[in-house]
Amino acid sequence: MIVKTHQTAALIVYALLLGLGLGLGSADWVLNGDPPFGGRKLGPWATWPKLGSSDADPYMRAIAARRGDVPLATGEGLTLLAKVDDSGRNLDSACTYRVGSVTPQARLWTMTVYDRTGNLQPSDLGRSGLTSAEIIRRPDDGFDIVVAKALSAGNWLQTGAAGPFTLVLRLYDMPGAAGANLTADDLPRIERLACAP
Repeated sequence: MIVKTHQTAALIVYALLLGLGLGLGSADWVLNGDPPFGGRKLGPWATWPKLGSSDADPYMRAIAARRGDVPLATGEGLTLLAKVDDSGRNLDSACTYRVGSVTPQARLWTMTVYDRTGNLQPSDLGRSGLTSAEIIRRPDDGFDIVVAKALSAGNWLQTGAAGPFTLVLRLYDMPGAAGANLTADDLPRIERLACAP
């Protein structure tokens, strides 16, 4: 009888510890990724339109809080992330990319390079991003941004020494409902040009 009681107590303790471990582990896994619900995929770009609104679900809020992000409110604009190129391959600092040549209508936009841990990517020029006010445009009002480790003429964003990175496009003061009618054709393409051996 005593042995059976000890076995039952051990099983209860084991189940509690297993449940605690699985619960904490799965919560940590979810909070280190992108929000699991409410996202939209637009080509290589992903966005969560409700992230800065009162309609954000608890996962979105917890992820933003853990990262220390202050998401754009619905009336302020929209944030889009790209971790892959147009072909679905992970963005890699060993490769050179051409990004362009359109963005949705917005009063201002910024494009920034982050490493996979969410830190700004340092560059030789002392900047990690470009704004719509400073880029060089073609006569047709289009633009190309070269995203690469090596210096490039024109609009250039430098990537880190090695490894994956994320491009973040922020659109400020968009007309109408932020991003409600966006399609992949409204967003910049991300074309891989070459990769270092």
